[in-house]
Amino acid sequence: MWFNNIQLYRLHEHQLLSPEQMGALLDEHSAKPLGNADARRIGWTPPAGRLGGGQFIHEIQGHRLISALRQERLLPASVVKEFVDDEVAEIEANEGRKVTRKEKTALKERITEELMPRAFVRSQKIDLWWDTKRNLIGVNVSSRSRAEDVLDLLRETLGSLKVTPLSSQTLPIRAMTTWLGDAASRPADMQLGDSFELKAKGDDGVVRARQVDLDSDEMQQLLESGRQASKMAISLEGQLSFVMHDDLALKSLRFGDALIEEADHADDGDDALARLETDFVIMAGALGKAVDRIIEWLGGESAREMASESKDKDV
Repeated sequence: MWFNNIQLYRLHEHQLLSPEQMGALLDEHSAKPLGNADARRIGWTPPAGRLGGGQFIHEIQGHRLISALRQERLLPASVVKEFVDDEVAEIEANEGRKVTRKEKTALKERITEELMPRAFVRSQKIDLWWDTKRNLIGVNVSSRSRAEDVLDLLRETLGSLKVTPLSSQTLPIRAMTTWLGDAASRPADMQLGDSFELKAKGDDGVVRARQVDLDSDEMQQLLESGRQASKMAISLEGQLSFVMHDDLALKSLRFGDALIEEADHADDGDDALARLETDFVIMAGALGKAVDRIIEWLGGESAREMASESKDKDV
């Protein structure tokens, strides 16, 4: 139970349901097997699987863990095209005429529908962390669109859900560029890694590098040419390392040895469910503190975020 990536969101104007109330709603929107005609479907699944006894939500110390199951039938466009081309060729040979574009579209729709039940089903379990004290939600995916799929499901489940991507006063791309170019500007508890991505303002492409000296003359020349840091490997006091992106997504998460050892030394015995909850609460605690610190590095949350929070308090 250790996240690999996290897409972060600020939660606004919400009424927090009890774990029991929320669990019942999650159960009502649980994952169901794909029907023959379904291309994709998403629903809730117990985070601990069979070990959790059907429990859809785990809450420990104000941190909630829920999981979605996204199912999708994989039907390559090339396969559909091959079937369509074969039928088009047969019609043209038998009837001595050209098949119109409208007919091809109808053929494609029919063939897709016929092939769909035979398509391979890919399933993806997506974990969501909800920090009820910080009003923060993190989704364990690398893709923003996949995170939005889970949030849409949560919105449908709860009836309403107002969230916005977490944002800061200082744009991450600006802050990372400053940290890269000026060692004195780096926070004391931050350590830059050895990988980065630099974007050019024009059409000069992207520079990616690993295992390089970030304070080298070559690096400074790239920055002086106008390039900006869009991704950067960062470590936080040995607790957590990650690659920060310009949209404030944190990817390639690596938790420090001390945290892993703390989880390993917890007295869970052979109880796999207790171990999952222990790992989760240790991870969530570290993530919450890391997000607080990152936002401090970036000058606080954006005016939009603070305005939403202020409105929430006045209600």
